[in-house]
Amino acid sequence: MSTTKIDVQVISSSILSEDVLMLAESAIKQLKIPTQQQIMLQFGSFRQSVSVAPVSRYQGLRMSFALARKMGIENGTTLRLQYRPGSKVLALGPLIGVLVSREFPEQPDKPFGAITMFCRELTDACRKQGAFVYFFTPSAIHTTYRSVEGWIYTTKWHRATVPAPDVVNNRLTTRKLENMPVVQQFLQEIKQRYGASVFNEKFLDKSEVFDALKHDSSVQRYLPESHLLRNYTMLKSMCSRYPVVFLKPVRGSLGKGIIRLSKAGGEGWQASFTTTAGTRRTAYPNLLKFFSAISGKMKTVRYLVQQGLTLIDSGGRPIDFRALVQKNATGKWTITSIVGRTAGSQHYVSNLARGGTLATVRESVAKSNLPAARRGDASSRLSRAAMEIARSVDTFIPAHFGELGIDLAMDTAGRVWLLEVNSKPSKNDNTPLNEGKIRPSVRIMIQYARYLSGF
Repeated sequence: MSTTKIDVQVISSSILSEDVLMLAESAIKQLKIPTQQQIMLQFGSFRQSVSVAPVSRYQGLRMSFALARKMGIENGTTLRLQYRPGSKVLALGPLIGVLVSREFPEQPDKPFGAITMFCRELTDACRKQGAFVYFFTPSAIHTTYRSVEGWIYTTKWHRATVPAPDVVNNRLTTRKLENMPVVQQFLQEIKQRYGASVFNEKFLDKSEVFDALKHDSSVQRYLPESHLLRNYTMLKSMCSRYPVVFLKPVRGSLGKGIIRLSKAGGEGWQASFTTTAGTRRTAYPNLLKFFSAISGKMKTVRYLVQQGLTLIDSGGRPIDFRALVQKNATGKWTITSIVGRTAGSQHYVSNLARGGTLATVRESVAKSNLPAARRGDASSRLSRAAMEIARSVDTFIPAHFGELGIDLAMDTAGRVWLLEVNSKPSKNDNTPLNEGKIRPSVRIMIQYARYLSGF
């Protein structure tokens, strides 16, 4: 359905009635909008009956201050306009709401802390595409679920009452917030009442991902053997097959709490624990002693026990890869970026939070111990794996995802392996964030939101 991008001019309510819109004649002709009769104006969850009056030699949309205030928009806002003749609805949008974990109202220049610059970047990109974005926390949701107290950026950050959005990008960073009744109820209500879309609906557990993808023959070759660690028998069985195994917290992130368990001669085993300061190593005379040492922790932390891999490295520092995979303007998965990540000197995990460094795939492979014969097609093999895994997640996990951070590894034979799938990928793991620069990942997110909302 055709849309047109238009600038909104807000004028005094004493000049223009709240139920009248003044619109460029060219837009009225292009979209076949009826004039001088009642139609329904829609903006997210907002609905109001209006009539449209044509204006010659003018290219924008004029509305009264009273109407603009109800909609939460300001003079100079750029939006897309669409007329749906079947329902006689004049839709403005898309209205995008980004659900974030925390706000810092005492910091007017940085109300979202470290992600404020990303929020600014998203605002700038929306303005260019004719979309409207606001940011809100769980505490900002109104009890009617029709509106929220959103943060909007114009010349500075400010709060405004805005309608529930057409599309929600869930960027909550904790399961506790995500599972709050007010959040779950809000998302359910806006989907049912207003036909809203919500993407990146939920966190992914490591065990959930590996268990689901086992059912897909097209991605099985990427999956290291993995099981939920339930007892000593399971650990002993895995350790009898592999000289190295990893214990990963099912709900961990940023490499926290990962244990590398390796054979240390005779009956002995060495456990390497990730800490903020580096790797702490402890020797155990046998496997049972190690299991006894962690069994107390297992009461509160569920572990995935996973086959250890002989990954490519650079000077003993393991290398892995983060693929950012997103749905695009036609709703199809696409590779936005793949970067190589080399572990810090004191760590065996590559996360930036643990001192890891970023480089291109080509640079990472060139400095690694991967045989020269396997280097040329490394990038295409990683891309193919990321795309196949994203499609598999879509098929086998019952939730709506619009972007995924897929962590891949390559062993010294050149085989690609899946390490983890992250449904809340960091925006700082692809290209560096510079003031005024809009990254492809941000542009694609808005294109997908437009696809979902029909704009």
